[in-house]
Amino acid sequence: MASSNMYRIGDYVYFENSPSNPYSIRRIEELNKTSSGNVEAKVICFYRRRDISNSLLLLADKHARDMEEDMDESSTDLTEVDRHQLNHKELYLSRQLDSLPATYIRGKCSVTLLNETEDLKSYLNKPDTFFYSLVYDPAQKTLLADRGEIRVGCKYQAEIPEVITENGNDDSTEQNREEMIWDPNNPLSKQQIDQFMIISRSVGTFARALDCNSSIRQPALHMSAAAASRDITLFHTLTCLHKNDYSMTDAIGALVPKSGPMLCKDEMEDWSPSEANLFEEALEKYGKDFTDIKQDFLPWKTIASIVEYYYMWKTSDRYVQQKRLKAAEAEGKLKQVYIPNYNKPNPNLIKPVNGENSGKACEGCFCTSSFQWYTWGPPNMGCRLCATCWMYWKKYGGLKMPPSSRLERMHNHKIKGTDKVGPPNSAGGIRISHKTKQAFFLNATKLTRLARRLCHDTFRVRHFSRRPFETINIAAIKAECKFGLLC
Repeated sequence: MASSNMYRIGDYVYFENSPSNPYSIRRIEELNKTSSGNVEAKVICFYRRRDISNSLLLLADKHARDMEEDMDESSTDLTEVDRHQLNHKELYLSRQLDSLPATYIRGKCSVTLLNETEDLKSYLNKPDTFFYSLVYDPAQKTLLADRGEIRVGCKYQAEIPEVITENGNDDSTEQNREEMIWDPNNPLSKQQIDQFMIISRSVGTFARALDCNSSIRQPALHMSAAAASRDITLFHTLTCLHKNDYSMTDAIGALVPKSGPMLCKDEMEDWSPSEANLFEEALEKYGKDFTDIKQDFLPWKTIASIVEYYYMWKTSDRYVQQKRLKAAEAEGKLKQVYIPNYNKPNPNLIKPVNGENSGKACEGCFCTSSFQWYTWGPPNMGCRLCATCWMYWKKYGGLKMPPSSRLERMHNHKIKGTDKVGPPNSAGGIRISHKTKQAFFLNATKLTRLARRLCHDTFRVRHFSRRPFETINIAAIKAECKFGLLC
């Protein structure tokens, strides 16, 4: 088996959803075998520039200009053709997941995150290589910078504080200084601290028995005792000793004030079961993107609370059980799949007539000879692409030459005659076969017909008919036409 035909989880691949449209670029996340025996790929979607709106393209271009300011000038000195082809290699990552048959895979490609240290020209010389720097949300129609980018440049440098004086004091106020919460050189022995810790845990267990919410979540005594033995109780115990100058008598009084025994809870104990389920669902969707988790699932929680709960949740039995369950599911899933090369003919392939394949020049490179031709664009236009430009169109979603260069080459291109010499006719002469053309009629407006007679200097019909690509100043023609009508 060829390694190029072996597809694994994490590979970037081309998917063909339509024989006429360009390939879709996806990243394989899972490979599952269906009940019918077929292989289905769960993929992350990437979008091209042609897939997003013009308003978002303006934001993307502004972001690209900002990135180029931090790059080396030699890497951003691009010609019009280079920049046109570079746009074809720019993608937009999305969080959207899709499931597609693995038989739609048409090859591998490479997608990397662009940063300011890279040379943009390097992507032009690498086939099947793409880059992205923005994340596209197809539901919200938004375009944001990827948070995983490498922050290099003058905007991301650290601010160095002023030099501290020789006596070791700086100019910062006392409010900005750290406060000591535990002195390791305290007068208490290790045994006394352990005894006070047991007293604090006992008070915490009793406080949970008195608390209605805690008694519902931990109905058993051993569960309440386990909750009272968490790190939050340790921190509270040490803080209580430090605030009372390490006096055991005063510290015990602080544990049980007049209002009742002190109850200390951490995020793991304070969250409800429904909030825990929401967090696990959000973590499955967004990963460790805590900002999106807060915004879409837990808006009433703070970022600090979510982060603290995450690291406590990773030490819980629930996390261990889920990890084992996912490992068991991963064992049953496919790690790789072999997809043979797709050799079926494309419906857009133009079949030669009588061994000849003549017609229009290629719309991409204007060549007139190719071993294969493909129809391209609207059927009534009769446009076609050569084999090289067709493969470029399928992979990169555009033509090699920018529109301005194509117009210039089209203007300079020598169009061959449409008359062909056919076989001899019955009279022995040469029969001339003419290419059939569809007739059409241009109905000019009244203003155009008046302009032909009134605007001889501005609207020169014979001049512009011989130069079809020269621009016509419509505003000047309208102004001269109105002036002629008033006179």
